[in-house]
Formats: sequence, C-alpha cells, structure tokens
Amino acid sequence: MNITTERLGKRFRREWIFRNVDLTLQAGSSYTFVGPNGSGKSTLLQTLAGVLPASEGTIRYTHEGNSLEVDNWFRHLVVAAPYLELIEELTLLELLTFHQSFKPFKNQLTSEQLCELMFLTHARHKEIKAFSSGMKQRVKLGLAFYSEASIVILDEPTSNLDKQGVAWYQERVRQLSGQLLLIGSNQPDEYDFCPNVIDISRWK
Repeated sequence: MNITTERLGKRFRREWIFRNVDLTLQAGSSYTFVGPNGSGKSTLLQTLAGVLPASEGTIRYTHEGNSLEVDNWFRHLVVAAPYLELIEELTLLELLTFHQSFKPFKNQLTSEQLCELMFLTHARHKEIKAFSSGMKQRVKLGLAFYSEASIVILDEPTSNLDKQGVAWYQERVRQLSGQLLLIGSNQPDEYDFCPNVIDISRWK
C-alpha cells in the first residue's frame, strides 16, 4: 500500500499549517515526521489518514498499482493517538470483540490472547472508563499493532506510558513488517529504528 501526495496543503482560517507537501510513502517502509510542538505533525497524519480534508492538493492511495476509492480507505489503516477516544462504556473484552467486527486481528488472534499480549488480562472485564491513561494508550497501540491493516499510523505513541509500557512499545513496533508505518514524534526513542525521518518544518 502506497500513499502519494502532490502539493498537499492544510489551512485553518488564514494560517497554513503545511503547504506544497510532495511525498511518496511506500509499503513496507517506515517514516517519522518530526518538528516542534504545534508544527503540524498530527494535522499532517490526520490528513494523510483521511480524517481531515486537505485544503489543497491531492492524496492518492494505491495498492499493487491500483487506486483505492477514498470511501474504502479506512478499511486499510489503523491509527493510535492520545486524542482518539475509546468506547468507555465497554469492557476491554467487549471493545476488542467490537473492533474485530471491522478489522480482524493478525494470525487469528482471539480477544483473550490480545489481552495477554497487551499485559491487560487482569483488566479484561473492566470498563474502559476505569482504565488509567497509560492502560488506554496500551489498548490503542495493541489494536494498531495486531489488527490486519496495510498502514499503521502512530501519533506520539508513548504518551502516558510508564517505563514498562515504553519498553513494550519499543519491542512491538520493531516487529511490524510488510506494512507502511507512519509516526509523528519528537521523542527519539519512539523512532530510533526508523530510516526515514522528515522534518515537517520544511513545509511551513
């Protein structure tokens, strides 16, 4: 799965967050977008994901040379970010089962098995609203790591994680293969394995 942008730009009122973004992001590769706080990393990732509409330019999604319809784009990607909300009234097992109805887990993992991989078996019957911020972030990352999707987008992935959670992230993210991985970060230990680091300030 590839993403290609041409002269992509995003504006809020009169301020351009980024402009003239020309990128080719290739399947099986990883890319990290860096820049000062407020520089537009999250906005760019949300635009690439189709969550936010572009103000100008084009985004093209292709699979094996064939263009994908924008309406079907969501089926091919997963996103983990601190600002994304989980359904807090569900228990962890209920949330994982609900998620599977949209995107199956890799290697036919069950919800119980995913709880174990996230080290959250003890909390599987708890409602998400009772989780700490670190536990919620681990759930978001677990869904991103273990869902069947061609593209994984991680924005500030270790936000709210303790030292054990950061180690868990670092081990799991290095195990991703064959997918297009996009990261937004200012923390080198979140992306030190990534060969393609892009400073978003170049598009200001």
